[in-house]
Amino acid sequence: MEDEDFDALMELVVHGFEVAGVAVLVVGAVAAFVSALVTARRTGAAVAYERVRRGVGRAILLGLELLIIADIVLTITVDPTLESALALGLIVVVRTFLSFSLEVELEGTLPWRRSREAPRVDGSPGVSS
Repeated sequence: MEDEDFDALMELVVHGFEVAGVAVLVVGAVAAFVSALVTARRTGAAVAYERVRRGVGRAILLGLELLIIADIVLTITVDPTLESALALGLIVVVRTFLSFSLEVELEGTLPWRRSREAPRVDGSPGVSS
């Protein structure tokens, strides 16, 4: 009976992270588009486009992180089999690749070169070495 209660609790935790991940994706994308519309009225479409790209990209990155947490919790608590561990590994690899690609796209440079670059895409100064 205790194992069933634990599994049920962990499934609730997993669903909570999944809902949070999807909520971040939806709310972040909507907020990015609203912000871009406001920006477009003030400064023009080019700046608004960059703002919406960054905002949606950031929402996707955070949403992916929450969904990875859900997958990890599910695999180690509810379904700890070799098959689920292998599926988790594949999911994490794909999501990590997506996260890395999005971050490079948003920042305009590779993470290990970021400190050597001049100003970042968001306008903040880079750290000089």
